[in-house]
Amino acid sequence: MLESISERRARSSSQSPRRATNLSLSADVLEAAKALNINISQTCDAHLRKAVNKELARRWREEYADFVAAYNEVLVAEGLLLDEWKTF
Repeated sequence: MLESISERRARSSSQSPRRATNLSLSADVLEAAKALNINISQTCDAHLRKAVNKELARRWREEYADFVAAYNEVLVAEGLLLDEWKTF
């Protein structure tokens, strides 16, 4: 089975260099996370990665929307290239 882009990114993220940064978090949530032994850095990194991937996908859909619509119109008008030989 082919590895998805998000799986590839997740695998490479563990090999990615880390950089310290300052964050402002809600004090109550931070204290609760610490009390629950939640790794703040890993959790923030994972959620930020998801947000970045979601935004990249949204921008891709927006940027290529005209192309996808045009391609779909061609498929509706002409059908798939090998449609006449399919057996199902």
